[in-house]
Amino acid sequence: MKLSGKVAVITGGARGQGAAEAELLAANGAAVIIADVLDEDGDATAARINEGGGRAVYVHLDVSSPEDWTALTTMVERDFGGVDILVNNAGIALRQGLDSTALDDWQRILAVNLTGPYLGIKAIVPLMRRQGGGSIINTGSAAALVGHLTAAYAASKWGLRGLSQSAAREYGPDGIRVNSVHPGLIDTPIVNWDTRFVSAMESATPMGRGGLPEEVASVVLFLASDDASFVTGQDIAVDGGLVSGGIYHRVDRDRNA
Repeated sequence: MKLSGKVAVITGGARGQGAAEAELLAANGAAVIIADVLDEDGDATAARINEGGGRAVYVHLDVSSPEDWTALTTMVERDFGGVDILVNNAGIALRQGLDSTALDDWQRILAVNLTGPYLGIKAIVPLMRRQGGGSIINTGSAAALVGHLTAAYAASKWGLRGLSQSAAREYGPDGIRVNSVHPGLIDTPIVNWDTRFVSAMESATPMGRGGLPEEVASVVLFLASDDASFVTGQDIAVDGGLVSGGIYHRVDRDRNA
């Protein structure tokens, strides 16, 4: 029970990777606030956690809305007393190059993937300061570590790295740690509809497969817990070796074919 007595807010926690994180953190003793726009899935995930003996509530939250963040923090402070862990997991993807990306799409990607974590940090940090510290985990992407085929998505995730590093420096004196987790191919609804993309990603990953949401959740648990009490400002890839070895993995395979 690494998180006994802790309170965690997880955005995008209704399904997929976020739901796996909510379930694992709850299983380790945290009270979990699942924040998402997918109300039916969010209610189901919270119910599943509660039925399993954990504590969870679902809250409708558009991460790009300052008003929604104000409502969430008011509720959390009233019902839970504070927040120890914030997982900025909500994100949306768009696989289009720069020329074919409309301004509205560009702004929507940045609003969810970058402005959302900014607003979440601004809203939650005062509660963490009040209790002497906390842990913030931002969900980036392998697209934040290498060049990527999607301009808007890559820009939002590279920007999130900068936000995370700046926040780690700024809030370190408050005992607030800020780290980023960068998944590669993970089996979630955001990618598994596109079998050609999945196949290509698997072939470029040295481990030869996509990851499971639970494998990302385990890294989030580590960063949320006191096991990572001296870890901040870090980028941690959870990608089966894609970023560090994917290019030469393909080169070596094709050379030997």
